[in-house]
Amino acid sequence: MTGLRAVSDDDVAALRRAVSDPSRVRTGALDRVAYASDASHFLNTPEVVVIADSAEEIAEIMRTAASSGRHLTFRSGGTSLSGQSSGDGIIVDVRQRFKSIDVLDDGRRVRVQPGATVRQVNARLARFGYRLGPDPASEVACTIGGVIANNSSGMACGTEENTYRTLESMVVVLPSGTVIDSADPMAEARLREHEPELVDGLLALRERVRRDPHSVRLIEQHFALKNTMGYGINSFLDHDSPLEILVHLMIGSEGTLGFVAEATFRTIPVRTHVATGKAVFRDLSAATSALPALVAAGASTVELMDATSIRVGQALADAPEEIADLDVGDAAALLVEYHGNDAAELAERIAHGAAALPDDLLVTPLELSADPGRRARAWAFRKGLYASVAGARPSGTTALLEDIAVPVEALAETCRSLQELFVRYHYKNSVIFGHAKDGNIHFMLTDRFEGETAIVRYLEFTEELVRLVLGHGGNLKAEHGTGRAMAPFVRRQYGDELYGVICEIKRLCDPSGVLNPGVIIDDDPDAHIANIKLSPTVEDEVDRCVECGYCEPVCPSRDLSLTPRQRIVVRRAEIAAREAGDTALASQLASGYEYAGVQTCAVDGMCATACPVDIDTGALMKRFRRERASPTLAAGWSLAARHWDVATRLGSTALSITHALPAAPTIGATSLARTVFGHETVPRYSAELPPGGAARRGLRGRTAASGSPIAVYVPACVSSMFGPAREGEGVSGAFLTLLERAGAGVIVPDDIEGLCCGTPWASKGFAAGVERMHERVLRSVHALSVDGSLPVVTDASSCTEGFRHSLEGSGLRTIDAVTLVREHVLPRLTVSHRLTRLALHPTCSTTKLGIDDDAYAIAAAIAAEVVVPDSWGCCGFSGDRGMLHPELTASATARQAAEVVEAVADAHASTNRTCELGMTRATGRRYEHLLEVLERATR
Repeated sequence: MTGLRAVSDDDVAALRRAVSDPSRVRTGALDRVAYASDASHFLNTPEVVVIADSAEEIAEIMRTAASSGRHLTFRSGGTSLSGQSSGDGIIVDVRQRFKSIDVLDDGRRVRVQPGATVRQVNARLARFGYRLGPDPASEVACTIGGVIANNSSGMACGTEENTYRTLESMVVVLPSGTVIDSADPMAEARLREHEPELVDGLLALRERVRRDPHSVRLIEQHFALKNTMGYGINSFLDHDSPLEILVHLMIGSEGTLGFVAEATFRTIPVRTHVATGKAVFRDLSAATSALPALVAAGASTVELMDATSIRVGQALADAPEEIADLDVGDAAALLVEYHGNDAAELAERIAHGAAALPDDLLVTPLELSADPGRRARAWAFRKGLYASVAGARPSGTTALLEDIAVPVEALAETCRSLQELFVRYHYKNSVIFGHAKDGNIHFMLTDRFEGETAIVRYLEFTEELVRLVLGHGGNLKAEHGTGRAMAPFVRRQYGDELYGVICEIKRLCDPSGVLNPGVIIDDDPDAHIANIKLSPTVEDEVDRCVECGYCEPVCPSRDLSLTPRQRIVVRRAEIAAREAGDTALASQLASGYEYAGVQTCAVDGMCATACPVDIDTGALMKRFRRERASPTLAAGWSLAARHWDVATRLGSTALSITHALPAAPTIGATSLARTVFGHETVPRYSAELPPGGAARRGLRGRTAASGSPIAVYVPACVSSMFGPAREGEGVSGAFLTLLERAGAGVIVPDDIEGLCCGTPWASKGFAAGVERMHERVLRSVHALSVDGSLPVVTDASSCTEGFRHSLEGSGLRTIDAVTLVREHVLPRLTVSHRLTRLALHPTCSTTKLGIDDDAYAIAAAIAAEVVVPDSWGCCGFSGDRGMLHPELTASATARQAAEVVEAVADAHASTNRTCELGMTRATGRRYEHLLEVLERATR
């Protein structure tokens, strides 16, 4: 990592001319380091990062790279496990601006750009009853660009519903700059006109392959299994026209032949009846021997997990019931799933599956369940297995995940031999898991791949692995792509003749050799041990991270500064630079990190909801804020904590005064103050901010009027500082009115003006204020709660989350007003003013609290149609973060705001005042609390 090589000024200037916005060409150390890592065990630091915007820009960037001789690598999701999305030249980000999804033919087809994730596409297709064929475990983060580049398959799709079989057409950009849309009737003629040598070369290779019986036999053998070694040379057997051959060679080409700017897939109907369960066997041999019977019984999915995988699963907070208390020993498990078009078909398949498993092989029987909760737990365990195992590795070691495929009948012997290799080469705690139905298994090694002993051990292990897999007629890569990890062994798998065909494909498509060199083709026998990622010991959150990127799609700052993965990557790089004595690089990274890493993190914790090992990068950023806090600011916030009643009223008054003044001078004044005192100190005023809210003490007289109290009510101070969206009492008044209509009451503490959940101090890293508020709230509400028999309720979801943290262990229960209303009030109300359409913005807090369903139920009671944008995410307002860094909220809300505007709803609602302000700013639509909308609808 040290001594970063710089790209020349001339090359940078040429790249900036190739894009419409020169600021999207980044040469700073922080950007380059942030893109250096993908999910693999390789580390290659680029010279420059370019965020591309269109196929035309890609074409110009490729021409520029070819003319300068610079290597070029495309990056979308970066979940790649074989090093194919990291490079040492130009990295082109095709995630940020290539995200469109167009559903066609009522869901039977879908046209997608490479930056959209599999989960995002499937969410759009679900309402039509369809899904994509490829179903990788990393669906939450892997993008369509990676799905195509790696010919992704997954748990159920096998070789019949993978990318190769379901992709209908694509828009491809060749290294020459030629752009071809294969769906265009004139595409074949256009290809011939602009790329005559390529067309003639592909036709010659087609005949070369077809005329060689040995080549035909080898291709049929290797592509009968899952196979991502080399290029998709089965294209020469499956297709006749140069265009179709080229399109199918692009699938699985790992960014070495061109760029796929858009793709159209044929989709798969979703079977509505599904049952899932785990069968635990006495050992791995017993589990694999059961496979043929399960497959014959019609199992759609059969996932294998060895003993180490089961032990990892037992440590999970929500472990599947079948393994929670199991004495593992040498046991192995199969996660089995059956699909049916109706209940009768599913029942028949379940019966056949149960009969297929002899009792003498089983430790626990296969119990299949259609219960969504049990199914979700089972799949959460399986899909997060790699990251969970890797996250538990010793600090400072690297996780290396490989995958292979062998004929199913050879799987048991292959697994036994693999376990023997683990023992022989001292790879402890290595796991075996994967798609047993397809003979496709994954295994993971953890080591610090540094020094002669470790490197020799890995080289010898790999050589034995290659002999083992090829000896069974298998493939050295089944799903994860050849990448850099298996590039030196492509010749071994296919032989000299077909390897020559593979090299000629590369020469024809990329004659300058600029696209992803070292990926798929590399004649250096030791290429797979070059640039292995070495991780220094840093913070606990950093050490556990495997850089899988699952966190990135939910991060509000992902298109502005850094993602959670990149925050960790840069942090590791800074520590590594310091340990290597490169203080200049360390200082550059630390300087840029203050804004990109710390200041623009929303600290919303959404990253933890997607992380298989529960890393909350936001918590780490809070700690950094605490460690770097200005003593003056800390003192000011400490004073505010002591006099919070005064502070909230001053804030409210200030908002009311500024609201009454012309907006332009106020905006100008705060902008000037921000320049002088810093963006982290002075919020930026904006025109959509409301006047201040009313004091909370006035609510005490309205409580317990209609019945016995059911909760201690702590109205959120944020709704007191920021006034409501409409005339009236805001959410607090609406909540109390709804309670009165339902004949219920609550208690408001006498000292309510001085109470707060502590979130403002926690998010800024001021621990003293958090502790002070915790003690004050506990003293105030404990007696009122009748020793905990009454829950503490508040009316802003972020405050509910704050109280849940601060009151943890106190014996006091916390509940959000939305949940209380849904459970105790809504059944007693009559909706007399039903809306046609309501736009609902769930918050990061409702998601983490698990109350999104409560909010949706209330919204559904109010409106005939509830619109939650497909691109929903945290708005990034994050308390005052949206005023300190309005660019964060603008970036975080851009896509969902466009969906909201297009929806043309009658009302717009959320569950937190600052989130309402953020969405109001983003959409130009008036957002208010959901309970305010409910109150009007039930008048």
